Amino acid sequence: MKKVDVIVIGASASGLMCAIEAAKRNRNVYVLDHANKAGKKILMSGGGRCNFTNYDISADNYISHNTHFVKSALSRFTQWDFIAMVEAYKIPYHEREHGQLFCNDSSKDILNLLLNECEKYAARIQLNTEIKSIEQSEHGYLIDTNADKFQCQSLVIATGGLSIPKMGATPFGYKIAQQFSIKVWPTSAGLVPFTLHKADKERLSELSGIAIECVVSVKDISFKENILFTHRGLSGPAILQVSSYWSPGEELIINLLPNINLSEQLILARKNQPQIKLKTLLHKLLPKRLVNILLTNDLLDKTLQEISSEQIDNISQQIQTWRIKPNGTEGYRTAEVTLGGVDCDALSSKTFESKTTPGLYFIGEVMDISGWLGGYNFQWAWSSGWCAGQYV
Repeated sequence: MKKVDVIVIGASASGLMCAIEAAKRNRNVYVLDHANKAGKKILMSGGGRCNFTNYDISADNYISHNTHFVKSALSRFTQWDFIAMVEAYKIPYHEREHGQLFCNDSSKDILNLLLNECEKYAARIQLNTEIKSIEQSEHGYLIDTNADKFQCQSLVIATGGLSIPKMGATPFGYKIAQQFSIKVWPTSAGLVPFTLHKADKERLSELSGIAIECVVSVKDISFKENILFTHRGLSGPAILQVSSYWSPGEELIINLLPNINLSEQLILARKNQPQIKLKTLLHKLLPKRLVNILLTNDLLDKTLQEISSEQIDNISQQIQTWRIKPNGTEGYRTAEVTLGGVDCDALSSKTFESKTTPGLYFIGEVMDISGWLGGYNFQWAWSSGWCAGQYV
């Protein structure tokens, strides 16, 4: 049996960060993972460029049953702290829209940073390791695996959620929480494309590949970014963002022309260019295929002088408050995050230790914390991992 100070289960972004920080304190640390590679989700993230954080991070960018929980960790290890690590390793990066930071070259740069830090401080990583059982003992925890038996004082669960099962996602972390009577909120897919009902899917199928900037709203939250029509339904940044707030049966309200007042433009055009056809004007503002699906040919072929003010209002509503009810989402297969998870109220916001089970810690996505698209989930991994690493 190997006796160690800290076992981290999950060679994830949060798990590796925690291991580094614990090892800096001269703790004897092992990271165990069932996969054959560390940091698989890091490698695939951001289209292979890893959107590793965001210039603008606040609690408002996170979804949880306890949104105040994130404030402590985000203030103790900030985006600037992680950026400093990136710059210390001379990793070239750039900013995209909304303050998102990406590697210039490859996600491997971020993973190599973490692996180099693990090696530097002697945090060991053991892959291809299946956890058979975990038991609490008077000295901490006994962990039985397919390779070795371990005894540790502190056990950190950094196994992530259910998103993208082909990358090795499992409900393991939730099962450990339940084993120790820690509440787990119901989970669902977040940051995920929508599927459509059959009639809408058939009607919109010819729009596949079209992307336009929109404002997409659900409940009382809106996002202004691109939407993308796909052969399965709706995707793109604005769609992924609202998916985390959407509930089955709810309509999306989409403003397809968010930067203008269409009614005013049509009324002004009717005054100045009465002979112009409606379709001529609208085809300059929106993709032709989209316009032709939203409005009838009879209406589109009319000149502006033939269109009443009431019709102009209806046209504007159809385009600027387009309503569509998704059939569902694509689920965990393509979801970027998992909503729900280990109850934050069961953990210390300072140490991430269970309030009822000493020496047991939960960090990262396994918790009931989900960030927006744009580097927020990685920052949560860095912050939660760093904070737990100061105490395990």
